[in-house]
Amino acid sequence: MPSRLNKTRLASKLGIARSTIYYRSRKRTPDETDRQLIEAVMEANPSYGHKRIAMALKMNKKKVLRIMSKYGLKPRIRRFKKLVKKNDRNRPVALYDNIVYKLCPLKQDVVWCGDFTYIRFRSSFIYLATVLDLFTKEIIGASISYWHSQHLVKAALEEAVKTRSCLPKYFHSDQGSEYQSEAHADYLTSRGIIVSMSRKSSPWQNGCQESFYSQFKLDLGETMDYLTTGHLAEAIYRQLHYYNHERIHTNFKMPPSKFRQLTEGRSYGQTV
Repeated sequence: MPSRLNKTRLASKLGIARSTIYYRSRKRTPDETDRQLIEAVMEANPSYGHKRIAMALKMNKKKVLRIMSKYGLKPRIRRFKKLVKKNDRNRPVALYDNIVYKLCPLKQDVVWCGDFTYIRFRSSFIYLATVLDLFTKEIIGASISYWHSQHLVKAALEEAVKTRSCLPKYFHSDQGSEYQSEAHADYLTSRGIIVSMSRKSSPWQNGCQESFYSQFKLDLGETMDYLTTGHLAEAIYRQLHYYNHERIHTNFKMPPSKFRQLTEGRSYGQTV
C-alpha cells in the first residue's frame, strides 16, 4: 500500500513552499462582494456598460471593467455596430441652414432638437416623435402615432412648450417634410424661433437625437412581446421617464432631470 503523501512532501514534489498550499487571494472576497453589487446594477439597468455601472456605484471604472472581465459579466442588451457615413459635400443645401452646429448652449431652452423614429410592432410600425433640450439632454416633448406626419411632430413640439411653459431661441431638426411643413416650420418662425436644419442624408448633424434613439430602442428591448399597441405605448412612456429621471447620462454622470434641477435658475427661453 503506497505511503500517504502529506502536505510537506506534496509541496516538496511540486517545488513550492508549504505555505503556498494554504494561500488564498486577498482579492477574492472583495471581488465577490463587488460582483454582487455590479450584477444588481446590471439587473436594474440591462444596457449599462462598465462606465455607467462605475458611476452608479461610485467605483473606479477600471476596477469595474476588471471584475466584469473576470466573471464574464456583459450587458444583457447590446447594440450592433453601425457603419458611419462620411459627410458628402455634393449633397444639396437644406431649406434652412444648420445654425446649431456653431452653438454650445450654456442654458436650457436655448436649443431644442426634434426628430422621430419608427418602432416595429408585429407586421407594422408605430412612430415616436420627441423634442430634446440640447443643454439638459432631457426629452421634454413626445408624441406617438400610426403615421409619420406633420401632426406627429407638431404634437411633440406642443407638449414641449407645455412642459417648459416657454419657447426656445432655436429649433433644430432634419429636412424631413414633416419638419418643413406649414404646421411645424411656420409655427416656429411666426413666433420668432430660428429654425435650423441638418443637411440631407447627414443624420450626424442631429447627433443628440440620433444617439438618444439608438440607446432608447436598446433599453426598450423586444417590442413583439406586447399584446397591443396600448401596452407598447405605455412601455415607451415608461422608458422615456426612465431616461429622464433614472438613467445616468455619461455627459453629466447623473440623469438629465437631476442635471436640469442643478441648473434650473439659468433658463433662457421666451415665455409663452
